[in-house]
Amino acid sequence: MYKGKQQVALVSVFAAILLTSFKFIVAILTGSLGILSEALHSGLDLVAAVITYFSVRISDKPPDTSHHYGHGKIENLSALIETILLLITCAWIIYEACERLLSGNTYIEVTIWSYVVVVSSIIIDVNRSRMLYKAAKLHRSQALEADALHFSTDIWSSAVVLFGLVCANFGFFFADAVAALVVALIVLFISYRLGRRAVDVLLDKAPADIAPRVTDELMKFPEVRAFHSLKIRTSGPLTFIKLNVHFPPEITLQHVHDLCNEIERDLSNIIPGCSVFIHPEPHNPDHITQDDNLKP
Repeated sequence: MYKGKQQVALVSVFAAILLTSFKFIVAILTGSLGILSEALHSGLDLVAAVITYFSVRISDKPPDTSHHYGHGKIENLSALIETILLLITCAWIIYEACERLLSGNTYIEVTIWSYVVVVSSIIIDVNRSRMLYKAAKLHRSQALEADALHFSTDIWSSAVVLFGLVCANFGFFFADAVAALVVALIVLFISYRLGRRAVDVLLDKAPADIAPRVTDELMKFPEVRAFHSLKIRTSGPLTFIKLNVHFPPEITLQHVHDLCNEIERDLSNIIPGCSVFIHPEPHNPDHITQDDNLKP
């Protein structure tokens, strides 16, 4: 399973090397800012793909004496680094595009290779993003999902550059610089999404969609009278759930133990990759607080 994650990440690295080299060569030959911005974008794609490859290798390591919850957050850290790299690229693209538009120096040489590199990029990115999305879903990898999301935006940015080249071919050379600005805006948007999600996980923000699923599952057990102190955190592909559950005081310790095991097993089935810790308590209606979640 883990080798599958690493193989997909490695394929992404080789694809990034191919695209980056091809785009830089054509950008130098044509002088197209749109293609150059795509080449720099692909260069950061390469850096991001390498970071993703090493992050999935590290995140797959089991917990040890220094990392009791495993190494999953390295995937979220890699996504944050990828965001910072993308923001740096956006700043440069916007600066260069605005300078060309303001100075009027927008002429570029459009050749058949301009179209070949952009169309090839779109084809490769379509296949790469599909492969990464499939692997991300299979392995519950946020690093691979971030890579897939990143490369899916490359498809749209390449399409914008292609439009700029077509306009330049008819004499509207300013369209190339405008296309570069649109690419930068697309990258800024995806950077914001990636960065916000990475920071949320690194700061242990509780996923909004998991708490209702835990509540619904607990309500299925007639022995559960109430629960409180539900805490949820994620780390890479893993989810850690901790809560206190009230049981009838008259049932045996063995029965409570069996119920806890059953609840943990059911939660693991509906939330893949989760680790559940339940602290059982005897239910006392006279000691209910505002934090307690009672069954109707």
